[in-house]
Amino acid sequence: MPTLGRFAHLDRVRYPHDLRNLSVEQLKALADELRAETIDTVSTTSGHLGASLGVVELTVALHAVFDTPDDRVIWDVGHQTYPHKILTGRRDRIRTLRQPGGLSGFTRRSESEYDPFGAAHSSTSISAGLGMAVAHHLRAEHDPSYRERNVIAVIGDGSISAGMAYEAMNNASHCGPGAERLIVILNDNEMSIAPPVGAMSSYLSRLMSSRKFLSLRDLAA
Repeated sequence: MPTLGRFAHLDRVRYPHDLRNLSVEQLKALADELRAETIDTVSTTSGHLGASLGVVELTVALHAVFDTPDDRVIWDVGHQTYPHKILTGRRDRIRTLRQPGGLSGFTRRSESEYDPFGAAHSSTSISAGLGMAVAHHLRAEHDPSYRERNVIAVIGDGSISAGMAYEAMNNASHCGPGAERLIVILNDNEMSIAPPVGAMSSYLSRLMSSRKFLSLRDLAA
């Protein structure tokens, strides 16, 4: 069972639409509470703690800004989805995580409408997102509401170095209007099973240390 009564903001959130009534300051406080709940959960069930803690603020922001589940969020690999599960109606079962008959340790389509893609090996999120975005574009011919639906692929700096991710980005450039609602978020946290290598990794390192990027980061803060 969740630790109800401990958190002023998290206890008021069952689904993402509840986030959209909170102020920026309240969302920041909620992120702190979500981090504490994630730590408490993994201390009970075991699991991928670091990956989930690294996306707490990102998870809150995604569900506060986008109209999920109509807007689809696809998590690459899925190790980092514990905060996502807590915010999408599964907090009451979060301590069954990775247990027999309990919640999956990854995204699972049969588990929630907020899990549009069942993540497995890495680097598949952009391909899956592109397919969904094109499908939305085609369906919009009969249902105009699909024109406004976004598909967001969240991929890490390690996963984006794989060939499947490059193939998906290359294909997206040829899909025309079908790819217009595909958004790719790069979680460049320099954390992966093995150190990221190659031209993309080198470029991102230069970008992150550039004066322009640091100036923009300071402005955002």
